[in-house]
Amino acid sequence: MGQQNQALGRSQGGFSTKIHIRVEGFGKPMRFVLTNGERHEAIAFKDLMQGGKVKRAGRGRPKSRPRYFLGDKAYSSSAVRQELRRCGITPVIPQRRNEKRRCRFNRGLYRERNRVERLINRLKQFRRVATRYEKCAHNYLAMLIIAAILSWL
Repeated sequence: MGQQNQALGRSQGGFSTKIHIRVEGFGKPMRFVLTNGERHEAIAFKDLMQGGKVKRAGRGRPKSRPRYFLGDKAYSSSAVRQELRRCGITPVIPQRRNEKRRCRFNRGLYRERNRVERLINRLKQFRRVATRYEKCAHNYLAMLIIAAILSWL
C-alpha cells in the first residue's frame, strides 16, 4: 500500500491525515477530501468545491453554488480568490502577513467559520474518526461519511 492510498504524512502534529471539509450554512457537512498531513490546503480546493448541493427552502432546484466562501489563511492565494470570483462566490479569507495585495475582509462574516470547527469537534466524538484505526484512506473516509450522516439525522 502506497502512502497515497493511506493519506498519511508528517505534519507539525506528527504522522496524520488532513481532513478538508465543505460545510453548508448551518454547520452540516457536505463534502470531505483527505490529504497527507504535509500537503497544503490549496491542493484540495478544487476537489472540495465540486459536488454538494443544498435543498432550497421553497421550490426549485437545489443550490449548488454558495454565496460566500469562508476559509482560513491557508486558502489565501490569488489563484483561489480568482477561481472563487470567476464562479461568482465572494471570498471571505483573511490575508497572510507576507501578502502584498490587500483585499477587503468581512470580519463579522468570518466569525461564522466557527461552525466548521464545531463540526470537526462533533465528528471527533466518534472514536474511529478521532483515532484513525483504518489504514486505508477510503475506509477512513467511509467512517467520516457515516459520522456525517449521523450528524445530519
